[in-house]
Amino acid sequence: MINFPQPTFFPKGASLTEGVWTQILTPRTQTQGRPALFLDRDGVLVEEAHYLHKVENVQLTPNAARVVKAANTKNIPVILVTNQAGIGYGYFQWDDFIAVQDKIIDELSAGGAHINGVFACPFHAKGQTVYAADNHPARKPNPGMLILAQSLMGIDLKSSWIVGDRSLDVLAGKNAGIFGAVHVSTGHGSNAGERAAALAIGDDKFTVRGCANLNEAHPMLDLLQGS
Repeated sequence: MINFPQPTFFPKGASLTEGVWTQILTPRTQTQGRPALFLDRDGVLVEEAHYLHKVENVQLTPNAARVVKAANTKNIPVILVTNQAGIGYGYFQWDDFIAVQDKIIDELSAGGAHINGVFACPFHAKGQTVYAADNHPARKPNPGMLILAQSLMGIDLKSSWIVGDRSLDVLAGKNAGIFGAVHVSTGHGSNAGERAAALAIGDDKFTVRGCANLNEAHPMLDLLQGS
């Protein structure tokens, strides 16, 4: 059995599932059978800060709380799925991640919004010690975090959407068998080739759209509600 590094304490609903951060913040009765709005964290929900691990650097993207609140109102579960290679590299620890997450949750709460779950993968091919993994199933573009959300929260994956700033977020959605994805231009989304790579993932069974930011993806909630 591998002994993965542990935080000083686990906040509400949190645990490590074979090294992957798993935090369920609402009862399963609120998510069972529902299509979810999966969000990448850095560059989508919060401004990109390059290995974000300091509370003072947390800043929600414009109107992010408004979009999450709108999903809450429609009973659409909002779930963060985030690669956190900074932990795998040893740049920061789970305690730093928890502090940042607490700040994000507080900022959303101030806007009348809440998230239902958080999944974070620290594994990377260049990770240190137990976090070294060439192709970990939970690291996007692999679908492990979305599938774990389905298992633990009862999410209806086939009707769900994901919003990401990188093509790997979009591909994770396709690999998980969800309905579609929105690629945003915030964060890494404006990097050369990212939008084209994201849109190229779409096909007749997987819808991909491009938007400037999470706020512009707001109309997608109507599609989710009707799924």
